[in-house]
Amino acid sequence: MFTLECATHSRCEMRDITAEVRAFVRRMAVERGWRYGALTLFCPHTTCGLTLNEGADPDVRRDMLAFFSRLVPDAGDYRHAEGNSDAHIKTTLHGPSLLLLVEDGELCLGTWQAVYLCEGDGPRRRSLWLQWLPGARE
Repeated sequence: MFTLECATHSRCEMRDITAEVRAFVRRMAVERGWRYGALTLFCPHTTCGLTLNEGADPDVRRDMLAFFSRLVPDAGDYRHAEGNSDAHIKTTLHGPSLLLLVEDGELCLGTWQAVYLCEGDGPRRRSLWLQWLPGARE
């Protein structure tokens, strides 16, 4: 298993980590021969999750953040003493993991797709765990 470290800069943000994941896949294709299979990304945090969505138009990211803020506001009838219940709820909506396909040593994403770390309680330093699942050609 490998770890990818990234920093977030706001309380709630969707940080595009596509370039870092692509670079990791390419490096592992060269160093370890990972050419065909899948990469599992897992976020071991309860106030931060992962998602795939459009990466071309920044308004999509802004719209999603605005939607989640309306759906799960910072302040509400929450009892959790740390004051970050909204982040826990948003993380449940995003989910903790992604399974990404790798073909010929390259990350396979749709034309407009990007990989996002969805921060709900930042800014913080976050860790993602990456695990390789070899395909039939390996």
